[in-house]
Amino acid sequence: MLDTALSFLLDEETSSHPSLTAVAASDAALLDAYSTVVSNVAERVGASVVKLDVRKNDRPAGSGSGVILSPDGLVLTNSHVAQGTSRLAVQTPDGQHFTARLIGDDPDTDLALVHIEESVTLPAARLGDSGSLRRGQIAIAIGNPLGFEATITAGVVSALGRSLRAKSGRLIDDVIQTDAALNPGNSGGALVSSAGEVIGINTAMILGAQGICFAVASNTASYVMGQLIQHGRVRRASIGIAAQQALIPRRTQLANGLDQASGVMIAAIEPDSPAAEAGLLTGDIIYGLDGRRVAGADDLIRLLNGERIGKPIALDTLRTGRARVFDVTPRERRGS
Repeated sequence: MLDTALSFLLDEETSSHPSLTAVAASDAALLDAYSTVVSNVAERVGASVVKLDVRKNDRPAGSGSGVILSPDGLVLTNSHVAQGTSRLAVQTPDGQHFTARLIGDDPDTDLALVHIEESVTLPAARLGDSGSLRRGQIAIAIGNPLGFEATITAGVVSALGRSLRAKSGRLIDDVIQTDAALNPGNSGGALVSSAGEVIGINTAMILGAQGICFAVASNTASYVMGQLIQHGRVRRASIGIAAQQALIPRRTQLANGLDQASGVMIAAIEPDSPAAEAGLLTGDIIYGLDGRRVAGADDLIRLLNGERIGKPIALDTLRTGRARVFDVTPRERRGS
């Protein structure tokens, strides 16, 4: 009886206010459109997201997700999923099982590339341009959380340009933050735009937090993938120093016309390194590289990318409070 009365009152309310009916219809249309977008993306890209199982010494050593990016079986995943192992088991959403070998691993960006060994033709996803993303855009995560294969979660791009500390200690730049739910097993899966393009590789969530998850941006993934295919590793430059952040006294800033309060102090120099050959000394404070600000060790690491190997760079430094410029030619970092 109460339900009938409530229904009557609602019908009376909407019939006496046609604008409410129009709003309700508009909201329903928007929800239908949103559902259609998510469903279409799940159908188009879901077939390209695989489950990866890792074994070490014939024992299970973890599992995660991966994204097929070429029909012949190139699969991009997380470094912490691949864990440096040479062989992985791959399972596609339609139940096919394959073996894959590790092509290259880059812990500094938490990315790894594997290749399916069998002769295959598989549905491949397409990397999009993460540089064109905006906050608030739809973000759809596809992966295998907690072993539940081909799981879809949806949300939005919460923030752009975040930095995330990799297990190697290096900062991963230009990380995407999303509220699309991620759980263990989602790692290495796809973060997809409404256009069906992979805009990120899911990498981490903050335990205890809700709606704060991260993905390595697709532009970073594209660069790393190219490096791994070409070199089997990501080449990065080194000048052969150990460094730590150091404050620049206000008096020194004013005397040298600087507008930054910190730089990188050289704590140690490797023998016969580019830094040693250029005449740098322990205690020198680096505050710039080729005109770019260096306020901490992470800035220096980020600027010493592979493109600078073998090419002279200008290091702006302070020695006993006076500004000096040193020309240094970086080499490839050992162990890269």
